[in-house]
Amino acid sequence: MATLHVLSHSPFTDSSLSSCLRILGCQDALLLCGDAVYALQDGSAQRQALELMPEAIALYALDEDVQARGLAYPARLVLVDYPAFVVLSCQYDKVNTWL
Repeated sequence: MATLHVLSHSPFTDSSLSSCLRILGCQDALLLCGDAVYALQDGSAQRQALELMPEAIALYALDEDVQARGLAYPARLVLVDYPAFVVLSCQYDKVNTWL
């Protein structure tokens, strides 16, 4: 069952990102929003972990949040807006929001 995992908390203040990365399946996807986009910071262990994810796991981030923080992002990351976020939510069997 494919799941869209949505993270919104900074990876520097809690362990949601590392916990999520441990359970991601090959049909799952990860969407970073809010302060979770700080995981994209160049040179960080979190960015390296994202870049090492299997290619089968889709990686998304809310464009608005990435741009607001002026972050560079890896080539595999797909930026989405809010309407695309809704579409993604409908494409997966489940949506798991990490609180």
